[in-house]
Amino acid sequence: MIAARADVVGSLLRPGWLLEAQERRRAGSISEATFKRVEDRAVDAAIALQEAAGLEVVTDGEMRRLSFQSQLVQAVEGFGDWDLDAFLWGKWHGDDDIGDWHQERPHELAVTAPLRRRRSLSAEEFVYLRARTTRTPKVSLPSPGLFANFWSPQHSAGAYASLREFLEDVARILREEVEELAGYGASYIQLDAPHYPLLLDPETRAFYEAQGWSTAQWLDFGVALDNVVMQDIDGVTFGLHLCRGNQGSRWLVAGGYEPIAKPIFQRTAAHRLLLEYDDERSGGFAPLAAVPDDKVVVLGLVSSKRGTLEDPDELLARVAEASDHIDRERLAISPQCGFGTSIVGNRLTIDEQAAKLRLVCDVAARLSA
Repeated sequence: MIAARADVVGSLLRPGWLLEAQERRRAGSISEATFKRVEDRAVDAAIALQEAAGLEVVTDGEMRRLSFQSQLVQAVEGFGDWDLDAFLWGKWHGDDDIGDWHQERPHELAVTAPLRRRRSLSAEEFVYLRARTTRTPKVSLPSPGLFANFWSPQHSAGAYASLREFLEDVARILREEVEELAGYGASYIQLDAPHYPLLLDPETRAFYEAQGWSTAQWLDFGVALDNVVMQDIDGVTFGLHLCRGNQGSRWLVAGGYEPIAKPIFQRTAAHRLLLEYDDERSGGFAPLAAVPDDKVVVLGLVSSKRGTLEDPDELLARVAEASDHIDRERLAISPQCGFGTSIVGNRLTIDEQAAKLRLVCDVAARLSA
């Protein structure tokens, strides 16, 4: 199992020149070959930034993605019309400087035909990353349950008899992806599952329960789907990342892990739990007592939402507080989420992002001392 005390969730801020190249590609003003060279350059810069910070685990920064979950709909046939708003909708909350923001769920969002995997979701990401680092390359995939977002009772019934059948097919495709990545040598794969903490909030919970399942049923089925993706893959450490929304330095919900801790922590096949804990919205550490002895908790104590640097002594004090509920030896540290979970990155600079990652590594080194 991967034993790194310093971790990174996945996405990094996209540089402006990459975003400009993406616009030019959409407009048809640059060739695919030219765009790929720009994209590769962005991945190279992401790797260099992480290595310079001292991380043992590195990602490609998700530079090739529109959103952390977009690679599935880009690689798989069967989804109807969609754009970036498919991954951004909701009632987002920000601090006084940033303010709130509301995006309605696109009405046309739906799976409209049986899913067919046209290509790998992340093989290009992983193979390119693996060839350019001596650190542990990590690749993230979306949790199957996230794609309840694409179920429409009006438009999806012709493709699948039920939401359950649709999500089971999503899990099948993600399992195929994991097996392919493992065949390429992937040793650390993470499932991103922000939909579980969304169940903590009455308004966002209502969206899921409107599909006909209770919160308990959603948790049971969601974890079972995740385990279809993760179980019985030799040589691969699996992570499960939970957060409460992260887009443009805003968030969706607040609430402690207590209502969801046991069903997820005790039943998941994941080896590492990457948990958001950067402020009071995540509640206290008492739910960590539910984590089984064979799992590591990666405390997301360093905020990816703001550039202000945390005090390392305060971070160590929070780790000590968490160790009242789980063995210190099974604790690691990371940012609470990605810095750019979509091309709409958080409101900090690339230099501030680098300082955050160095802080994670410095605190992790003190934990190991």
